[in-house]
Amino acid sequence: MLIGIVGKPSTGKSTFFMAATSATVERSARPFTTIKPNHAVGYVEVECVDKEFGVQCNPRTGFCINSRRFVPIDLLDVAGLVPGAHKGKGLGNKFLDDLRQADVLIHIVDASGSTNETGEKVPPGSYDPCNDVRFLEEELDYWIKGILERNWKKLEKEAKHKGKNEEVFAEQFSGLGIDRETIAKVLKELAVEERALEEWGEDEIMAFAKKIRHIGKPTIIAANKCDLPHGMENFEKLKKEFPDYLVVPCSSEAEIALKEAAKNEYIEYIPGDRGFEIKDKADEQQQKALELLKDVCEKCNGTGVQKCLNSAVFDFLDYIAVFPGGVGKLEDSEGRVLPDCYLMPPGTTALDFAYRLHSDMGEGFIKAIDVKKKQVIGKGHVLKHRDVVEIYFKKK
Repeated sequence: MLIGIVGKPSTGKSTFFMAATSATVERSARPFTTIKPNHAVGYVEVECVDKEFGVQCNPRTGFCINSRRFVPIDLLDVAGLVPGAHKGKGLGNKFLDDLRQADVLIHIVDASGSTNETGEKVPPGSYDPCNDVRFLEEELDYWIKGILERNWKKLEKEAKHKGKNEEVFAEQFSGLGIDRETIAKVLKELAVEERALEEWGEDEIMAFAKKIRHIGKPTIIAANKCDLPHGMENFEKLKKEFPDYLVVPCSSEAEIALKEAAKNEYIEYIPGDRGFEIKDKADEQQQKALELLKDVCEKCNGTGVQKCLNSAVFDFLDYIAVFPGGVGKLEDSEGRVLPDCYLMPPGTTALDFAYRLHSDMGEGFIKAIDVKKKQVIGKGHVLKHRDVVEIYFKKK
Protein backbone atom coordinates (compact mmCIF):
# COMPACT_ATOMS: atom_id res chain seq x y z
CA MET A 1 0.00 0.00 0.00
CA LEU A 2 1.30 3.44 -0.95
CA ILE A 3 -0.22 6.83 -0.10
CA GLY A 4 0.75 9.68 -2.43
CA ILE A 5 1.05 13.21 -1.01
CA VAL A 6 0.20 15.59 -3.85
CA GLY A 7 -0.46 19.28 -4.51
CA LYS A 8 0.95 22.39 -6.12
CA PRO A 9 4.24 23.88 -4.82
CA SER A 10 4.37 25.74 -1.48
CA THR A 11 1.07 24.48 -0.04
CA GLY A 12 2.86 22.79 2.86
CA LYS A 13 3.06 19.43 1.11
CA SER A 14 6.52 18.56 2.41
CA THR A 15 5.54 19.92 5.84
CA PHE A 16 2.55 17.56 5.91
CA PHE A 17 4.85 14.71 4.86
CA MET A 18 7.28 15.56 7.65
CA ALA A 19 4.43 15.85 10.17
CA ALA A 20 3.11 12.44 9.13
CA THR A 21 6.44 10.62 9.06
CA SER A 22 8.86 12.62 11.24
CA ALA A 23 11.23 12.34 8.27
CA THR A 24 13.59 15.27 7.69
CA VAL A 25 12.96 16.81 4.26
CA GLU A 26 13.79 20.18 2.74
CA ARG A 27 11.03 22.71 3.32
CA SER A 28 10.84 26.11 1.68
CA ALA A 29 8.37 28.66 0.32
CA ARG A 30 10.21 28.37 -3.01
CA PRO A 31 8.26 26.52 -5.72
CA PHE A 32 9.69 23.08 -6.60
CA THR A 33 11.70 22.62 -3.41
CA THR A 34 10.77 18.94 -3.77
CA ILE A 35 12.15 17.59 -7.05
CA LYS A 36 12.90 13.96 -6.30
CA PRO A 37 10.07 12.15 -4.48
CA ASN A 38 10.53 11.70 -0.74
CA HIS A 39 9.67 8.21 0.49
CA ALA A 40 9.17 7.47 4.20
CA VAL A 41 7.09 5.59 6.73
CA GLY A 42 4.01 7.03 8.44
CA TYR A 43 1.57 5.32 10.79
CA VAL A 44 -2.15 4.62 11.00
CA GLU A 45 -3.94 4.07 14.28
CA VAL A 46 -5.61 0.78 15.17
CA GLU A 47 -7.37 -0.10 18.41
CA CYS A 48 -5.00 -2.73 19.76
CA VAL A 49 -6.29 -6.15 20.79
CA ASP A 50 -3.91 -6.38 23.76
CA LYS A 51 -6.51 -5.01 26.16
CA GLU A 52 -8.89 -7.82 25.27
CA PHE A 53 -6.29 -10.35 26.36
CA GLY A 54 -5.17 -8.40 29.43
CA VAL A 55 -1.60 -8.06 28.18
CA GLN A 56 0.79 -5.31 27.06
CA CYS A 57 1.83 -5.69 23.44
CA ASN A 58 5.41 -5.21 22.24
CA PRO A 59 5.33 -4.23 18.54
CA ARG A 60 8.16 -5.28 16.27
CA THR A 61 7.44 -2.26 14.07
CA GLY A 62 5.49 0.88 14.92
CA PHE A 63 4.44 1.56 18.49
CA CYS A 64 1.51 1.25 20.91
CA ILE A 65 0.36 3.73 23.60
CA ASN A 66 -2.57 2.91 25.87
CA SER A 67 -3.82 0.22 23.47
CA ARG A 68 -3.60 2.65 20.55
CA ARG A 69 -1.49 0.78 18.02
CA PHE A 70 0.32 2.72 15.28
CA VAL A 71 1.03 0.53 12.26
CA PRO A 72 3.56 1.49 9.54
CA ILE A 73 2.45 2.57 6.06
CA ASP A 74 4.40 3.89 3.06
CA LEU A 75 4.08 7.54 2.04
CA LEU A 76 5.41 9.30 -1.05
CA ASP A 77 5.80 13.08 -1.32
CA VAL A 78 6.11 13.96 -5.01
CA ALA A 79 7.19 17.09 -6.87
CA GLY A 80 4.70 19.98 -6.92
CA LEU A 81 2.06 20.08 -9.62
CA VAL A 82 1.06 23.13 -11.68
CA PRO A 83 -1.68 23.60 -14.31
CA GLY A 84 -0.54 22.12 -17.63
CA ALA A 85 1.50 19.36 -15.97
CA HIS A 86 0.18 16.77 -18.43
CA LYS A 87 1.75 18.91 -21.19
CA GLY A 88 5.09 18.89 -19.38
CA LYS A 89 4.83 22.21 -17.53
CA GLY A 90 6.74 22.49 -14.26
CA LEU A 91 7.82 18.98 -13.30
CA GLY A 92 4.50 17.61 -14.51
CA ASN A 93 5.46 14.45 -16.36
CA LYS A 94 7.73 13.36 -13.54
CA PHE A 95 5.04 14.16 -10.97
CA LEU A 96 2.45 12.08 -12.77
CA ASP A 97 4.76 9.13 -13.36
CA ASP A 98 5.70 9.11 -9.66
CA LEU A 99 2.01 8.62 -8.82
CA ARG A 100 1.56 5.42 -10.81
CA GLN A 101 1.75 3.07 -7.84
CA ALA A 102 -0.15 5.23 -5.32
CA ASP A 103 -3.31 3.52 -4.04
CA VAL A 104 -4.84 6.70 -2.61
CA LEU A 105 -3.92 10.39 -2.77
CA ILE A 106 -3.91 13.07 -0.08
CA HIS A 107 -4.18 16.42 -1.85
CA ILE A 108 -2.57 19.19 0.22
CA VAL A 109 -4.41 22.47 -0.43
CA ASP A 110 -3.41 25.86 1.00
CA ALA A 111 -6.69 26.76 2.68
CA SER A 112 -5.39 30.21 3.62
CA GLY A 113 -5.45 31.19 -0.06
CA SER A 114 -1.95 32.68 0.15
CA THR A 115 -0.35 30.85 -2.82
CA ASN A 116 -1.46 31.21 -6.44
CA GLU A 117 -1.83 28.45 -9.04
CA THR A 118 1.95 28.14 -9.52
CA GLY A 119 2.80 28.21 -5.80
CA GLU A 120 3.91 31.83 -5.60
CA LYS A 121 3.04 33.90 -2.53
CA VAL A 122 0.02 36.18 -2.78
CA PRO A 123 -1.92 38.13 -0.10
CA PRO A 124 -3.81 35.74 2.23
CA GLY A 125 -7.36 35.10 1.08
CA SER A 126 -6.75 36.43 -2.43
CA TYR A 127 -6.62 33.02 -4.12
CA ASP A 128 -9.48 30.51 -4.23
CA PRO A 129 -8.17 27.06 -3.15
CA CYS A 130 -11.14 25.39 -4.90
CA ASN A 131 -9.22 26.03 -8.14
CA ASP A 132 -6.51 23.63 -6.96
CA VAL A 133 -8.95 20.75 -6.56
CA ARG A 134 -10.34 21.31 -10.04
CA PHE A 135 -6.96 21.51 -11.70
CA LEU A 136 -5.66 18.36 -9.98
CA GLU A 137 -8.70 16.48 -11.26
CA GLU A 138 -8.10 17.89 -14.73
CA GLU A 139 -4.40 17.06 -14.78
CA LEU A 140 -5.01 13.48 -13.67
CA ASP A 141 -7.82 13.08 -16.21
CA TYR A 142 -5.67 14.33 -19.09
CA TRP A 143 -2.73 12.24 -17.90
CA ILE A 144 -4.82 9.04 -18.02
CA LYS A 145 -6.39 10.10 -21.34
CA GLY A 146 -2.89 10.65 -22.73
CA ILE A 147 -1.83 7.16 -21.69
CA LEU A 148 -4.84 5.77 -23.55
CA GLU A 149 -4.39 7.83 -26.69
CA ARG A 150 -0.69 6.98 -27.02
CA ASN A 151 -1.59 3.30 -27.08
CA TRP A 152 -5.01 3.44 -28.73
CA LYS A 153 -4.09 1.78 -32.06
CA LYS A 154 -2.45 -1.06 -30.19
CA LEU A 155 -5.48 -1.37 -27.91
CA GLU A 156 -7.80 -1.52 -30.93
CA LYS A 157 -5.86 -4.47 -32.38
CA GLU A 158 -5.75 -6.31 -29.07
CA ALA A 159 -9.48 -5.78 -28.50
CA LYS A 160 -10.28 -7.32 -31.89
CA HIS A 161 -8.10 -10.32 -31.07
CA LYS A 162 -9.26 -10.86 -27.47
CA GLY A 163 -12.87 -9.81 -27.94
CA LYS A 164 -13.24 -8.17 -24.51
CA ASN A 165 -12.50 -4.52 -23.81
CA GLU A 166 -12.01 -5.15 -20.11
CA GLU A 167 -9.12 -7.55 -20.76
CA VAL A 168 -7.32 -5.01 -22.93
CA PHE A 169 -7.77 -2.12 -20.52
CA ALA A 170 -6.90 -4.26 -17.50
CA GLU A 171 -3.48 -4.97 -19.02
CA GLN A 172 -3.01 -1.30 -19.90
CA PHE A 173 -3.77 -0.06 -16.39
CA SER A 174 -2.19 -2.83 -14.33
CA GLY A 175 0.77 -0.49 -13.77
CA LEU A 176 -1.58 2.00 -12.10
CA GLY A 177 -2.81 -0.59 -9.64
CA ILE A 178 -6.30 -0.70 -11.20
CA ASP A 179 -7.71 -4.22 -11.41
CA ARG A 180 -9.92 -5.90 -13.98
CA GLU A 181 -13.04 -5.72 -11.80
CA THR A 182 -12.72 -1.94 -11.63
CA ILE A 183 -12.25 -1.70 -15.39
CA ALA A 184 -15.34 -3.84 -16.00
CA LYS A 185 -17.38 -1.67 -13.62
CA VAL A 186 -16.33 1.54 -15.41
CA LEU A 187 -17.08 0.14 -18.86
CA LYS A 188 -20.54 -1.01 -17.73
CA GLU A 189 -21.37 2.35 -16.14
CA LEU A 190 -20.47 4.10 -19.40
CA ALA A 191 -22.31 1.45 -21.48
CA VAL A 192 -19.26 0.86 -23.68
CA GLU A 193 -18.24 -2.61 -22.50
CA GLU A 194 -18.94 -4.15 -25.92
CA ARG A 195 -18.43 -1.16 -28.21
CA ALA A 196 -15.54 -1.57 -30.68
CA LEU A 197 -12.68 0.73 -29.73
CA GLU A 198 -12.45 2.23 -33.22
CA GLU A 199 -15.97 3.60 -32.64
CA TRP A 200 -14.98 5.48 -29.50
CA GLY A 201 -14.80 9.27 -29.79
CA GLU A 202 -12.64 11.70 -27.80
CA ASP A 203 -15.50 12.44 -25.40
CA GLU A 204 -15.88 8.75 -24.57
CA ILE A 205 -12.15 8.37 -23.98
CA MET A 206 -12.19 11.36 -21.62
CA ALA A 207 -15.28 10.05 -19.80
CA PHE A 208 -13.50 6.72 -19.34
CA ALA A 209 -10.34 8.48 -18.06
CA LYS A 210 -12.38 10.49 -15.53
CA LYS A 211 -14.07 7.38 -14.17
CA ILE A 212 -10.74 5.55 -13.90
CA ARG A 213 -9.25 8.48 -12.00
CA HIS A 214 -12.20 8.70 -9.64
CA ILE A 215 -12.20 4.99 -8.80
CA GLY A 216 -8.53 4.15 -9.24
CA LYS A 217 -6.99 7.19 -7.53
CA PRO A 218 -9.35 8.13 -4.67
CA THR A 219 -8.40 11.46 -3.11
CA ILE A 220 -8.69 13.15 0.28
CA ILE A 221 -8.42 16.94 0.51
CA ALA A 222 -6.19 18.12 3.35
CA ALA A 223 -7.17 21.76 3.87
CA ASN A 224 -3.75 22.77 5.21
CA LYS A 225 -2.93 26.04 7.01
CA CYS A 226 -6.46 26.16 8.46
CA ASP A 227 -5.01 27.90 11.52
CA LEU A 228 -4.09 30.95 9.40
CA PRO A 229 -6.44 33.81 8.45
CA HIS A 230 -9.13 32.73 5.92
CA GLY A 231 -8.22 29.06 6.57
CA MET A 232 -11.43 27.87 8.22
CA GLU A 233 -13.53 30.06 5.94
CA ASN A 234 -12.02 28.36 2.89
CA PHE A 235 -12.28 24.94 4.54
CA GLU A 236 -16.05 25.43 4.72
CA LYS A 237 -16.04 26.59 1.11
CA LEU A 238 -14.15 23.48 -0.01
CA LYS A 239 -16.65 21.23 1.77
CA LYS A 240 -19.54 23.00 0.08
CA GLU A 241 -17.96 23.01 -3.39
CA PHE A 242 -16.86 19.36 -3.25
CA PRO A 243 -19.46 17.39 -1.27
CA ASP A 244 -18.21 14.07 -2.69
CA TYR A 245 -14.75 14.55 -1.17
CA LEU A 246 -13.58 14.08 2.39
CA VAL A 247 -12.16 17.49 3.33
CA VAL A 248 -10.06 17.56 6.52
CA PRO A 249 -8.96 20.81 8.24
CA CYS A 250 -5.22 20.57 8.87
CA SER A 251 -2.27 22.35 10.40
CA SER A 252 0.89 20.43 9.52
CA GLU A 253 3.09 22.96 11.30
CA ALA A 254 1.12 22.44 14.52
CA GLU A 255 1.54 18.65 14.27
CA ILE A 256 5.30 18.99 13.93
CA ALA A 257 5.42 21.35 16.92
CA LEU A 258 3.29 19.02 19.05
CA LYS A 259 5.40 15.96 18.25
CA GLU A 260 8.56 17.87 19.13
CA ALA A 261 7.01 19.10 22.40
CA ALA A 262 5.91 15.58 23.30
CA LYS A 263 9.38 14.24 22.49
CA ASN A 264 10.87 16.79 24.91
CA GLU A 265 8.22 15.85 27.51
CA TYR A 266 6.61 19.28 27.65
CA ILE A 267 3.18 17.80 26.85
CA GLU A 268 1.20 14.58 26.87
CA TYR A 269 0.19 14.09 23.25
CA ILE A 270 -0.59 11.12 21.01
CA PRO A 271 -0.93 11.70 17.24
CA GLY A 272 -4.58 12.11 16.39
CA ASP A 273 -5.58 13.58 19.76
CA ARG A 274 -7.87 16.60 19.63
CA GLY A 275 -5.92 18.26 22.42
CA PHE A 276 -3.02 17.73 24.82
CA GLU A 277 -1.97 18.23 28.43
CA ILE A 278 0.85 20.65 29.29
CA LYS A 279 3.36 19.30 31.81
CA ASP A 280 5.06 21.27 34.59
CA LYS A 281 8.39 20.94 32.77
CA ALA A 282 7.44 23.68 30.30
CA ASP A 283 8.56 27.17 31.33
CA GLU A 284 6.36 30.27 31.08
CA GLN A 285 7.34 31.14 27.52
CA GLN A 286 6.89 27.56 26.35
CA GLN A 287 3.50 27.38 28.05
CA LYS A 288 2.36 30.48 26.17
CA ALA A 289 3.42 28.92 22.87
CA LEU A 290 1.67 25.67 23.78
CA GLU A 291 -1.53 27.54 24.65
CA LEU A 292 -1.50 28.95 21.11
CA LEU A 293 -1.22 25.39 19.80
CA LYS A 294 -4.18 24.45 21.98
CA ASP A 295 -6.17 27.15 20.22
CA VAL A 296 -5.18 25.65 16.86
CA CYS A 297 -6.29 22.16 17.92
CA GLU A 298 -9.58 23.52 19.18
CA LYS A 299 -10.13 25.47 15.97
CA CYS A 300 -9.29 22.54 13.67
CA ASN A 301 -10.48 19.71 15.97
CA GLY A 302 -6.89 18.48 16.19
CA THR A 303 -4.19 18.97 13.57
CA GLY A 304 -5.91 16.75 10.98
CA VAL A 305 -2.73 14.97 9.88
CA GLN A 306 -3.44 11.64 11.57
CA LYS A 307 -7.09 11.78 10.50
CA CYS A 308 -6.03 12.02 6.85
CA LEU A 309 -3.81 8.94 7.14
CA ASN A 310 -6.40 6.88 9.03
CA SER A 311 -9.15 7.84 6.58
CA ALA A 312 -6.98 7.00 3.56
CA VAL A 313 -6.34 3.45 4.75
CA PHE A 314 -9.54 2.47 6.53
CA ASP A 315 -12.29 4.62 4.96
CA PHE A 316 -11.09 4.91 1.36
CA LEU A 317 -9.20 1.65 0.82
CA ASP A 318 -11.32 -0.28 3.36
CA TYR A 319 -8.28 -2.11 4.71
CA ILE A 320 -8.47 -4.17 7.88
CA ALA A 321 -5.87 -4.84 10.59
CA VAL A 322 -5.15 -8.49 11.40
CA PHE A 323 -2.94 -9.76 14.23
CA PRO A 324 -1.14 -13.12 14.12
CA GLY A 325 -1.31 -14.96 17.43
CA GLY A 326 -1.95 -18.27 19.11
CA VAL A 327 -4.68 -19.60 21.39
CA GLY A 328 -2.10 -20.76 23.90
CA LYS A 329 0.62 -18.22 23.22
CA LEU A 330 0.57 -14.60 22.03
CA GLU A 331 4.38 -14.23 22.11
CA ASP A 332 6.85 -14.82 19.31
CA SER A 333 10.12 -16.77 19.67
CA GLU A 334 11.81 -13.73 21.20
CA GLY A 335 9.08 -13.20 23.82
CA ARG A 336 7.42 -10.18 22.18
CA VAL A 337 3.67 -10.06 22.86
CA LEU A 338 1.46 -9.56 19.78
CA PRO A 339 4.52 -8.28 17.89
CA ASP A 340 2.87 -7.88 14.50
CA CYS A 341 -0.17 -6.22 12.98
CA TYR A 342 -0.81 -6.52 9.24
CA LEU A 343 -2.91 -4.19 7.11
CA MET A 344 -4.87 -6.31 4.66
CA PRO A 345 -7.21 -5.43 1.77
CA PRO A 346 -10.97 -5.99 2.06
CA GLY A 347 -12.08 -9.56 1.39
CA THR A 348 -8.86 -11.05 2.80
CA THR A 349 -9.31 -14.76 3.63
CA ALA A 350 -7.49 -16.91 6.16
CA LEU A 351 -5.48 -18.39 3.27
CA ASP A 352 -4.57 -14.92 1.97
CA PHE A 353 -3.34 -14.03 5.43
CA ALA A 354 -1.29 -17.23 5.65
CA TYR A 355 0.46 -16.32 2.39
CA ARG A 356 1.07 -12.79 3.69
CA LEU A 357 2.85 -14.25 6.73
CA HIS A 358 4.97 -16.65 4.67
CA SER A 359 4.61 -18.50 1.37
CA ASP A 360 5.29 -21.81 3.15
CA MET A 361 2.32 -21.15 5.45
CA GLY A 362 0.06 -20.57 2.49
CA GLU A 363 1.26 -23.56 0.51
CA GLY A 364 1.07 -25.87 3.52
CA PHE A 365 -2.16 -24.43 4.93
CA ILE A 366 -4.14 -26.88 7.08
CA LYS A 367 -6.48 -24.68 9.09
CA ALA A 368 -6.71 -21.38 10.96
CA ILE A 369 -8.01 -20.47 14.41
CA ASP A 370 -9.97 -17.36 15.36
CA VAL A 371 -8.04 -16.76 18.58
CA LYS A 372 -10.63 -14.50 20.19
CA LYS A 373 -13.43 -17.03 19.70
CA LYS A 374 -11.16 -20.09 19.85
CA GLN A 375 -12.91 -21.42 16.77
CA VAL A 376 -11.54 -23.22 13.71
CA ILE A 377 -11.94 -21.30 10.46
CA GLY A 378 -11.33 -22.55 6.94
CA LYS A 379 -9.06 -21.13 4.26
CA GLY A 380 -11.96 -19.30 2.58
CA HIS A 381 -13.12 -17.58 5.76
CA VAL A 382 -13.17 -13.80 5.23
CA LEU A 383 -11.35 -12.00 8.03
CA LYS A 384 -12.61 -8.95 9.93
CA HIS A 385 -10.93 -5.86 11.30
CA ARG A 386 -8.91 -6.61 14.47
CA ASP A 387 -9.14 -10.39 14.10
CA VAL A 388 -6.39 -12.42 15.80
CA VAL A 389 -5.52 -15.49 13.73
CA GLU A 390 -3.37 -18.57 14.29
CA ILE A 391 -2.28 -20.52 11.20
CA TYR A 392 -1.63 -24.28 11.21
CA PHE A 393 0.38 -25.49 8.24
CA LYS A 394 2.34 -28.48 7.03
CA LYS A 395 6.05 -27.73 7.12
CA LYS A 396 8.19 -28.67 4.14
